[in-house]
Amino acid sequence: MKFIFSFVAVCLALTSAASAQLIVNGETVAEADRAKLAAAYGPVPDGQYWYDPASGFWGVIGGPSIGRIIAGLDFGAPMPATASGGGNGSYTGVFVNGREIHPEELALLTQLFGYVNPGRYWLGANLVGGYEGGPAEFDLRAAAASATGGAGYNRDTLFGGLMSDGQCSGYLHPGGSTVMTGNC
Repeated sequence: MKFIFSFVAVCLALTSAASAQLIVNGETVAEADRAKLAAAYGPVPDGQYWYDPASGFWGVIGGPSIGRIIAGLDFGAPMPATASGGGNGSYTGVFVNGREIHPEELALLTQLFGYVNPGRYWLGANLVGGYEGGPAEFDLRAAAASATGGAGYNRDTLFGGLMSDGQCSGYLHPGGSTVMTGNC
């Protein structure tokens, strides 16, 4: 499986000019690890990001997920509940892998499922999840396919395009950066 990834220009605009380092989940990434990331995914701009090692989703601190890379990378620090701006349950009331999700993510999930119960959920790298401690109860990939009337979809979002053909999923940034995962 080949992953193509490049951090997008929106990340540069949202990061502090005073930042001179790469920070993931509140911890500075060592230069050796940063070099490995750059070799695998392309240049990684300075800034503060969150990363969910269980699902592979990532974003700028305080914001929604804006991309997905390989799951299971170890940045040494756990993803904070406050990564997307909430954390105490009053923001959206929906936690995925410990992170209170951003309102934009809740709106997308509500569009897919009709209603999202406040609570704590797990989500795996295969995009299947359920309530914390419970069995799998939903499949994001299947829900997206069902919502669009077939195995594939193309959807424009505030941050770019989302696509899937049922085997391969991707994020397409208007500036040209792309993330692809699955059997592409």
